[in-house]
Amino acid sequence: MSDLIKVIGISAKGFHGVFASEQRRGQRFVVDIELTLPLKNLNDDLSKTVNYAEVAQIAHDQITGKPVQLIETLADNIATLVLKEFKKVKEVKVIVHKPKAPISLRFTDVSVEITRKR
Repeated sequence: MSDLIKVIGISAKGFHGVFASEQRRGQRFVVDIELTLPLKNLNDDLSKTVNYAEVAQIAHDQITGKPVQLIETLADNIATLVLKEFKKVKEVKVIVHKPKAPISLRFTDVSVEITRKR
């Protein structure tokens, strides 16, 4: 199955991280989500697909919600909720970007990518 819906660049301030300073100050996290589901014979009917605004809201709520230490956990929490809420989704890929990770070297981004299937 190769039908995909992608929501790219969901951004919000969160307080995730191992260090107390990260949990206190917070920082911007960016989430990309890719949904695999059948998109055949929709007949222009939203109820036969997934409302991507609702998917984006799940990611936003997890970014701004209860802090976790690892972005791996954040990605897994988002994926788990998407699969729970949207039965039509067969597979979900979640990428969590932490562009201001506490690394003392120059870098562009840190990200974690996970894929979960039914």
